[in-house]
Amino acid sequence: MQINWTPRDLQVFLVLAETGSFRQTAARVHLSQSAVSGVIVRLEEMLGVRLFDRTTRSVHLTPAGETFRDQARLMSEQTQEALRLVRNVVDLQSGSVRMAALPSLAATLLPEVMARYAAQYPGVQLELHDTLSGPAFDLVAAGKVDFAITAANPAYADLDYSELASDGFVLLLPEAHPSARSRQPIAWADTFDMDHISMPLPASVRQYADAAFMHHRRRFQPRYEVEHIATIHAMVRAGLGVAALPELAAAFVRQDGVVSRRLERPDIRRPLGLVMRRNRSLSPAAGEMVRMLRSGFGRWTV
Repeated sequence: MQINWTPRDLQVFLVLAETGSFRQTAARVHLSQSAVSGVIVRLEEMLGVRLFDRTTRSVHLTPAGETFRDQARLMSEQTQEALRLVRNVVDLQSGSVRMAALPSLAATLLPEVMARYAAQYPGVQLELHDTLSGPAFDLVAAGKVDFAITAANPAYADLDYSELASDGFVLLLPEAHPSARSRQPIAWADTFDMDHISMPLPASVRQYADAAFMHHRRRFQPRYEVEHIATIHAMVRAGLGVAALPELAAAFVRQDGVVSRRLERPDIRRPLGLVMRRNRSLSPAAGEMVRMLRSGFGRWTV
């Protein structure tokens, strides 16, 4: 038995089962009577059983037709429910958005965008993973998030990366440090003899500091290595050293007793962008979140 009916065929059958009239059915489904008859004959041939007893004056369901009517109603309802659910996803009345982001972004730009999104699309579930660049790429590659907003990482060439913005580097200093008195930018070379506080490899922040020192053929050897930006701020405030951080990360935790000065020569900038799996389409909900994030980055200047 080859089943090849359409939702339209089921609609015609159900209307005929209800009206018992080819003429009335044709009028309701906007077909000719011969077309209605053709649909019924095709259904009977596919099922291998007569669905209606026909006379010149009446049309009645057979026992097999009554059974098929109940199943046709169920199939029609399921089709309508499927269409409704798909439409809800398309119209952003339901669905989910799973994203990963650098902690500095998760604590600054993203909450504002997420709040606007949640207010506009309350039926969409939002999920945020605040994590470092490497784990964020891993989450995208494993399909555990729809996309990530993070620093570039050439080690993941099999994923699509598109830059959204970039931020420069600043040096955090304790307020009492001699270099904190001037508002002028500080050259990387002028920090060689300072005690640095940094993140351990492979954090992207550390990689950029390594590159800046390597530009001068010097090896970056921080005095202290810690995982969290808040800890770095606290240690700088306590006078344990200085810290080279991207501007956004430096703004992530602001504390009295710490000042920042722009770093230059070289002018290192950290690109921030959107990471997605290659040749995979985003859901309508995720696509709208990306649109709103792009707009947010467009208003954010670093």
